[in-house]
Amino acid sequence: MTAMRRLAASFITVALAAGLAAPAHAQAPIQLTPPAPQQPAIKPAAKPAPRKSIPTEAVPVAPTPPPAPLTGGSRREADLAYGAFQRGFYMTAFAIATRRVNEKSDVKAMTLLGELYANGLGVQRDDKKAAEWYRLAADRGDREAMFSLALLHLSARVDGTNNREQGAKLLAAAAKLGHAGAAYDLGVLYLEGQAFPQDFARAAELFRSAAQAGSPEAQYALATLFKEGRGVPRDLAEAARLLAAASLADHTDAQVEYAIALFNGSGTARNEATAVVLLKKAARKGNAVAQNRLANVLAIGRGVPADPVEAIKWHIVAKAGGVSDIPLDSYAEKQTAEVRAAAEKAAKPWLDALKEARESRS
Repeated sequence: MTAMRRLAASFITVALAAGLAAPAHAQAPIQLTPPAPQQPAIKPAAKPAPRKSIPTEAVPVAPTPPPAPLTGGSRREADLAYGAFQRGFYMTAFAIATRRVNEKSDVKAMTLLGELYANGLGVQRDDKKAAEWYRLAADRGDREAMFSLALLHLSARVDGTNNREQGAKLLAAAAKLGHAGAAYDLGVLYLEGQAFPQDFARAAELFRSAAQAGSPEAQYALATLFKEGRGVPRDLAEAARLLAAASLADHTDAQVEYAIALFNGSGTARNEATAVVLLKKAARKGNAVAQNRLANVLAIGRGVPADPVEAIKWHIVAKAGGVSDIPLDSYAEKQTAEVRAAAEKAAKPWLDALKEARESRS
């Protein structure tokens, strides 16, 4: 994880954990158990990942664009800088942005220079210079610069200290200007209760603002609050609606919980077949909870034909990912040696991938 692309943070649990631990086989066979509540984390600004090829004018996979360029007479040249940035021509973007700052004191160009320095794109990474450019743009009212500078503070990349107070102030300023990511992150800080007194109601307001702007992270966080009645009245239907929206945006945790809501008919009409489709999507992305719940439905044949080989395969993979299930252990033991062998063979590529991922992180 890079500090600016995925700023890891450990915050308080958003939802109540009671009654969520037992696997599906330990309960009535028509129910799937929701996963243990997730802890929301600060969501950084989306930044383009530089290619491993020649670093000068390499073209990466299309990145999420930085703040929109200025409108009006200066738009064409400003678009050139952002166009170069989006195509991975970082040195060209740097040159155009520098000229725009020198000639026009272009605020968006200042922010772009901050992006380039913060991520080491076309220039050597320099947190000090990134912070200086972001600060210049933020002081001139640019909400993207406020947001990015806040993340530098929260990730201890400004003067080497984690300044939550300053980061929170910048997030608040950006959120007031309509920045969805800042509203979400500010909501997380209210849940954490360190930069501000803990306030679930205020967090819900901020998540709602970001959710309405299309943030799947905020939709998922707000759904969790509605599901547990934290800061808002308990409303399973609203929770399901928000989970559905986040699921459509490919939010993995939302896919898992919406699948479980669909399977159980919790806050929404029961649809076991669609639940299985969502569980498969999340399972194939490596979500151990989804793998476990998928193993359960494959074992009992609900929403999908029973398939012992696939059920045991996903059970093996989920266990390797940290989600054990004693009833599924018993289920596997009752199968024939041929079924177990086939399941182990099918699970091996997943286990190899897990091992490789863990070794790469160590």
